[in-house]
Amino acid sequence: MQQLWQQLFAPILDSVRYATLASYTWAEPRLLLLLPLVPLLFVARWVLAHRRRSRLGVAFVRGQVPRDWSTLLRFLPDVLLALSIGFAIVALARPQRTDERVVQNGEGIDILLLLDVSASMELQDLRPNRLEAAKRVARDFIAGRQGDRIGLVVFAGDAYSLAPLTTDYELLLDDLQDIRLGMIANDGTAIGTALGVATNRLRNSRSRSKVCILISDGENTAGSLDPLTAAQLAHVYGLKIYTIGLGQDGIVPYGKDETGRPRYVETRLDETTMRQIAQAGEGQFFRATDNAGLTQVFRRINRYEKSEIKQTRYRNTKDYYRIYLFWSLGLWLIWLGLKNTFLTNALED
Repeated sequence: MQQLWQQLFAPILDSVRYATLASYTWAEPRLLLLLPLVPLLFVARWVLAHRRRSRLGVAFVRGQVPRDWSTLLRFLPDVLLALSIGFAIVALARPQRTDERVVQNGEGIDILLLLDVSASMELQDLRPNRLEAAKRVARDFIAGRQGDRIGLVVFAGDAYSLAPLTTDYELLLDDLQDIRLGMIANDGTAIGTALGVATNRLRNSRSRSKVCILISDGENTAGSLDPLTAAQLAHVYGLKIYTIGLGQDGIVPYGKDETGRPRYVETRLDETTMRQIAQAGEGQFFRATDNAGLTQVFRRINRYEKSEIKQTRYRNTKDYYRIYLFWSLGLWLIWLGLKNTFLTNALED
């Protein structure tokens, strides 16, 4: 009995729930506008019948004829017919549910972001500082990629792989958010070491394109590996290198002193070495002296490095009109059975 209920009666009753009806899409939604007209048909029929009805000149004393609830049964056939017509309209509107499946075909590329976290990244010629500005545009860059594996390398006096190559962008963005100044105890700028870590990470990759994006604001002052040599070694393993030089040369703001007045320090980017690294890696060098410039740099790189990803969409549409057609036919058959019974010939008061 329970199995019969689950397979037959439960779906029928569930079909008339509001939540079920609201979950459908409709092939012919304009037909649903006819539903409010169904009760109007019966009102119009009653008005026409009332005007043409013959009346006897017989007067009853008030209260002499008692009313009984059973007299309301004469309306039952009309209610069943109205519901039958309503369900027929719902069936004609064709309630549907569509499942869409997206399949990606193609090949992404492998990208490593190499981010400088040395003390000089605290300078405030980019707002709120160089590091936070770089993190913000890196987040936008990651969010705009699709199907690519992306990883993170951070460096100061030493270099570490913070996040392996992954397509789990949410996890990657969490790792990016955790990057902070001073996370590497040994201060300095080990550009060559960072490129070495990136090469070690990407050299076994089978991707058709392997890209490094190096973001730094200074000159190589730490590490035992020469940046240009590291770039040439990376190129041997098929790595393409873009370099981004952050910040302005000269006197730039750096926090505030004890009295609350801005402090200034002198800074300089080794642009020559950054250009040579990009040239050795068959990439490009970009200079970003403000937030808008940095955003534009990442947009250009995003245009240059495109993945060959194709999307195929599969739509599976299932119709649910049959159950409402069964409702309509069932109620109509009941109406046929009742229309010639005493219910339609009861005394009308």
